Amino acid sequence: MLKDKVKQLAETWHQEVVSIRRHLHMHPELSFEEVHTGRYVQHLLNEAGIPCTGGWAGHGVVGVIEGNHPDRAVIALRADMDALPIQEENDVPYRSQHDGVMHACGHDVHTASLIGAARILHELRQHFDGTIKLVFQPGEERMPGGASIMIEEGVLDDPSPRSIIGQHVYPLLPAGTVGFRAGKMMASSDEIELHIKGRGGHGAVPQFTIDPIAISAQIISGLQQLVSRISDPTIPSVLTFGHIVSDGGTYNVIPAGVRLKGTFRTFSEYWRFQAHDRIREIATGIAASFGATCDVKITVGYPFLVNDDALTARCEEAARAFLGAEHVREIPLRLTSEDFAFYTHRTHGCFYRLGVANEERGIVSPVHTPTFDIDDQALLTGPALMAWLALSELSDGSHS
Repeated sequence: MLKDKVKQLAETWHQEVVSIRRHLHMHPELSFEEVHTGRYVQHLLNEAGIPCTGGWAGHGVVGVIEGNHPDRAVIALRADMDALPIQEENDVPYRSQHDGVMHACGHDVHTASLIGAARILHELRQHFDGTIKLVFQPGEERMPGGASIMIEEGVLDDPSPRSIIGQHVYPLLPAGTVGFRAGKMMASSDEIELHIKGRGGHGAVPQFTIDPIAISAQIISGLQQLVSRISDPTIPSVLTFGHIVSDGGTYNVIPAGVRLKGTFRTFSEYWRFQAHDRIREIATGIAASFGATCDVKITVGYPFLVNDDALTARCEEAARAFLGAEHVREIPLRLTSEDFAFYTHRTHGCFYRLGVANEERGIVSPVHTPTFDIDDQALLTGPALMAWLALSELSDGSHS
């Protein structure tokens, strides 16, 4: 059966996929700086005989695998390639060789898995009808997101995929398992910058100042009402400020200004932009009530990610048939965000989670931490399942 061939090929190339992931992990590159990574991906695809083009959104790569009757249907598979500005703390032979840069979100896993899936699908190209488009995307971690740029450049055109599938590491699941969720899955994400301008002075005579630090505290408290009292409680939302810096000031000096940076996330496009207006009104209103001003800048980021119900149901069923029902889980809604969301607002999308944890070996660190790592079993499951999902979508079901 074709299922067995996919598993056999995944086993055959498992160590090579592990080596590819470790090479990428040792040589991480930040968003939109993936020069080496893009060239490496192109080299691997060319070596496998898979046609590809580079330069997408800077350093992205798109490969194409044609089966029988290439025009019958097109399916896209996506992986992101960029790393994060984090100093790695893992003591492993493949730790990052670039100070302050680390694949702490598993994009090295995604890229290596898609290379492995591509090798499997290229080998089995006589067993499916249609075309598989391989999307290796830069810049997922940085706005405006490599996905939005690649879409503008035509990645979803000529040929146009009827659906796109992506996966993401998930340390809350053990390696060898995967997680699915139909419908809304991840939140939109916007960046908020506030600059409160008051009047500085001596800390012992606050009556002669307009204290922007005290005002910033009032603004932060006031803006929390946006989520707790203004928003519809049936629409998940979160407003977080993670950066507060004064324009000067010290123990006994009140500064003239304070700068805040935060994020607003939700699952409704209508409420999202309503909230932007309310953030401006509340922040400027509170500042004005104390005699200060507040400049508000909101950068619109990624939309919410929505998995197509029918496609996700088919992928979950295919995963159960391939991995066994005990290795497929339902996952909860999360207010993290992903620029894969841009694809899901343009075509049918399915974004699922790849388990990477191994509690016995202590591999349990969350993503975006300096100790994040994976169990290599995930690099057997990742390529094999992604290849199988593509084959399942292009098949008539006769090989299942």
